[in-house]
Amino acid sequence: MKILLLGDYSNVHWTLSEGLRKLGHQVCVISDGDSWKNYRRDIDLRRRSLCKLDTIRYISDIIRTLPNMRGYDVVQLINPVFLDLRANKILPFYKYIRRNNKKVFLGAFGMDHYWVKTCLDCKTFRYSDFNIGNRQRTDEPFNKPFIEDWLEGEKTEINKIIAKDCDGIISGLYEYDCCYRPYFPDKTRFIPFPINMEHITPIRHDGHKGVRFFVGIQKGRSEYKGTDIMLRALERVAAKYPDRCEIIKVESVPFETYQNLMNSSDVLLDQLYSYTPAMNALLAMAKGIVLVGGGEEENYEILEEKELRPIINVLPNEEDVYNKLEQLVLHSESIPELSKQSIEYIHRHHDHIKVAQQYLDFWTSK
Repeated sequence: MKILLLGDYSNVHWTLSEGLRKLGHQVCVISDGDSWKNYRRDIDLRRRSLCKLDTIRYISDIIRTLPNMRGYDVVQLINPVFLDLRANKILPFYKYIRRNNKKVFLGAFGMDHYWVKTCLDCKTFRYSDFNIGNRQRTDEPFNKPFIEDWLEGEKTEINKIIAKDCDGIISGLYEYDCCYRPYFPDKTRFIPFPINMEHITPIRHDGHKGVRFFVGIQKGRSEYKGTDIMLRALERVAAKYPDRCEIIKVESVPFETYQNLMNSSDVLLDQLYSYTPAMNALLAMAKGIVLVGGGEEENYEILEEKELRPIINVLPNEEDVYNKLEQLVLHSESIPELSKQSIEYIHRHHDHIKVAQQYLDFWTSK
C-alpha cells in the first residue's frame, strides 16, 4: 500500500511509518516535527512564526507540497487541525486530500473537540485534564484557551466535519476511545500507540545509591499536565531522603537530547491526570524505566492485560503522589521487577510492527 501520514504528535506517525515500512509498504510522513521536539519526517512542513511574511511562506510551502499529498491508498491525519493554520483555512486542504486519495482516516491522539467535550461532562472520567470529579477545571488560565478553541469555536466545526466524513477513526488511548466511540461506534477502532524497540537497549538498574527520578517539563504546559504537582511531591521526598533520592529535571529540549538525559534515570514522572501511558511514558517503559503516572485498571482492560501491572498509578493530588514516591524510595528493591514488567508490557502491546499490522487490518476493512 501507499500511505501518507500527515502531521505528528510525540513521534506517533514516524514510529508507525517504521513498522509499516518493515511490513513492505510505501510510507511518507509530512509534518513540522511536532515543533521544538523535531521528530523525524520525510517532508518538512514547518511554520517558522505567526508573522505575516512567515504565514505567506508557510501557505506557499503547503501549496508546493500538495502534489505529495495525492495518489495514496490511505491518508491518516494526526488531528483535525493537521496544518498550522486557523481551522477555517484548513477545510479546503482537507477537501483536496479527500478528493485525491482513496481513503482518509482521523487520529484521535490528543486535543480536539470530542476530548474537551467528554472531559467537561464530569461523568465519563473520574479525573482528566479538564475535570476532577464533578468539578470542571475551567478556571485555570492554562485550560481556558483549549476550551475556547475546541468547545464551540472554529476547530469544533472542522473536527465534526472530518470525523463524520472520514473513513475511520483510530483512538490511541483508552480516554480518546471513550470520547469518539459514543458518537461514531461503527468507525472507531482502538489501536495502541507504536514503540520501536529495535534500537533500544534496556537500562540496567545497577544498584547505584538512591533512586534517580526523571521529570520532563514542557514550558507553558506544566500545570495542564500536572507536572507542577508531581514535582512538588518529588521535591518533598528528596528533602526528606536526600541520600536516597536524585532528581533529573529538563525543560523543553529536543527529542534526542531528552532521550539521552532520560537514559540515566530509574523512574519517570509523567502526566498526572491520565488514566494511561502515552508515547513519552511508553518509550521510557521500553527502556525499563519505571513509570509513575497513569495506570488505571481501564488501561489494562482495553489491552486485555491480565497479568502485568508495571505502572505506579497515582491519583491527581499531591499527597497521593508523595506517598507513592516515598514508598518507592523506601522499597527501591521493587524497581528491577517493575522494570522487567515494563519492558514485557511494551513487547506485548506496543511493538511497532504488531501495531502497524493492526492499522493495516483496520484500514483495509473500511
